[in-house]
Amino acid sequence: MEKKKFYMTTAIAYTSGKPHIGNTYEIVLADAIARFRRMQGYDVFFQTGTDEHGQKIELKAQEAGVTPKEFVDQVSGEIKRIWDLMNTSYDKFIRTTDDYHEKQVQKIFKKLYDQGDIYKGSYEGLYCTPCESFWTPSQLVDGKCPDCGREVQPAKEEAYFFRMSKYADRLIDHINKHPEFIQPVSRKNEMMNNFLLPGLQDLCVSRTSFKWGIPVDFDPKHVVYVWLDALTNYITGIGYECDGESSDLFKKNWPADLHLIGKDIIRFHTIYWPIFLMALDLPLPKQVFGHPWLLQGDGKMSKSKGNVLYADDLVDMFGVDAVRFFVLHEMPFDNDGVITWELMVERINSELANTLGNLVNRTISMSNKYFGGVVNNAGVIEPVDRELRETAVTAAEKASAKMDELRVADAITEIFALFKRCNKYIDETMPWALAKDESKKDRLATVLYNLVEAISIGASLLEPFMPETSAKILSQLGAKKRSLEVMNMFGLYQSGTKVTDKPEILFARLDVNEVLAKVEEKKAAEAAGSADAASAAAGEKADGTDAAEEKAVIDIEPKPEITFEDFTKLQFQVGEIIACEAVKKSKKLLCSQVRIGSQVKQIVSGIKAHYTPEEMVGKKVMVVVNLKPAKLAGVLSEGMILCAEDADGNLALMTPDKDMPAGAEIC
Repeated sequence: MEKKKFYMTTAIAYTSGKPHIGNTYEIVLADAIARFRRMQGYDVFFQTGTDEHGQKIELKAQEAGVTPKEFVDQVSGEIKRIWDLMNTSYDKFIRTTDDYHEKQVQKIFKKLYDQGDIYKGSYEGLYCTPCESFWTPSQLVDGKCPDCGREVQPAKEEAYFFRMSKYADRLIDHINKHPEFIQPVSRKNEMMNNFLLPGLQDLCVSRTSFKWGIPVDFDPKHVVYVWLDALTNYITGIGYECDGESSDLFKKNWPADLHLIGKDIIRFHTIYWPIFLMALDLPLPKQVFGHPWLLQGDGKMSKSKGNVLYADDLVDMFGVDAVRFFVLHEMPFDNDGVITWELMVERINSELANTLGNLVNRTISMSNKYFGGVVNNAGVIEPVDRELRETAVTAAEKASAKMDELRVADAITEIFALFKRCNKYIDETMPWALAKDESKKDRLATVLYNLVEAISIGASLLEPFMPETSAKILSQLGAKKRSLEVMNMFGLYQSGTKVTDKPEILFARLDVNEVLAKVEEKKAAEAAGSADAASAAAGEKADGTDAAEEKAVIDIEPKPEITFEDFTKLQFQVGEIIACEAVKKSKKLLCSQVRIGSQVKQIVSGIKAHYTPEEMVGKKVMVVVNLKPAKLAGVLSEGMILCAEDADGNLALMTPDKDMPAGAEIC
């Protein structure tokens, strides 16, 4: 019998930088779903990849002093490394710079233009560079991008547009007839009430203000809008051919069974993408699931906030499966989850070390102690066994029901309910007491057999979520991985099988203070490494002198030591001075208007003896932007421009040695 296909995708990761654990959560979640579907007997095709075009990446490459292609090659490689580190079982990793993808995007754009869905016009609106999105004033939230909360900038340019309204009624009808299409339901309500029902505006689908994108082949000064480019990866990656015969892989797998994405990009996947597919006369994906965010502490992770956690750092501290368990088990179905070092330690100790690790270790140790490691089913059944057996044989059905609803955390809870029941069974049967009575030897053997059998079922069921741990448990028990079809049967563990002589500690208990100390040590080492790298880049020797010749140095009185957390409270950015004048009634102060991103801050500095107002204009400077505003000589100052001072009191502005855009983060 041919297996039923299951094609699932993640959102392709944007190559603007190294993904943090919040980004990494999605690929782990997708992997757990893919592995479970394979366990259920599906023929799974699991695609992920990287989104590599757009203005933001062009700017990032400029800041790094490399070409956009060199930049995305490096970042895409880093993303793939982390996906592999997390033991994810994707079948395809697509890059939107792949030749076959770019060619198909050009063909798709031309097809939609030829059939009248795309037309040429001009756009004037408010643009969010990080989100690559245009907005009208009414769509902004507190004057900022409704998706990411960042500043927007006025933009006007010639552009091609897609006639979204042409397909809006058809999409509304599809959503109403297919309630499973957008999940969770709260995401569906948001799309209907905030975007579709009020009426769709035509969508800008090309740009001329930057070059890093797929050129519109019949009008090369335009590049294809990044979302039209990125979304089509779901069909180009499996062999869609716009003007010819698509591959057998595409014919087999499309429509996608599941698009797994973050809740922040649900609009693109449930409005723009379905309409693009309608215009291409292709069926719509069966389901789009917008998962919540994994937050650090009480806020969204941000490098500028200094609260970013990376998967490889967590893995170095806790191991791959412990990190997988945490991000999968701690994420609610429809609400944001929270991750901190302290929470990680607490969950590892309570769930992995105590509930699971201790259970496996005790069971194997008792089997070795009382029966030389040989597990026999002596068939001495008592009423107390019934609840354990019932919990074991129903665990797979309960977990499957949760997974069918994509309630992954709840599925793991069902599995751990079995492990907790095993621990309770040990307390109820007290094997150590049975061992003291020779007449209870067969009963003791049966108790240990029941434990090994139940743990084998639980370990098999755990494989999609913690594959390495599952394999370790089964290996130590001398058991084979069960198929889902037989997990409702108790007694399949081969009587007479020998467990390992030396059980491995699966998860050791951790001391939270020791973990936090290691985190601080790592941060300090990284900060020192960054300082060393900066010194090396400046041509300095380890002792601080110039590599070419000895130069004068200055020692200053050291200030009290601060923590890394203290440092991260400061926000440094590149500012461009666009106007400057002397402060009246002051011999020392200049008042500068400093452009930082889309904002202009007024900053008063005591540098009049060293710079004229005319010299200041046009300079790029280092600014502390989150300093509490204060009045100097009656003039409001909203930040601080940083300078270096020598022993004679001469000042020099701190400026970047490469041209950096106003607003670039200094880190």
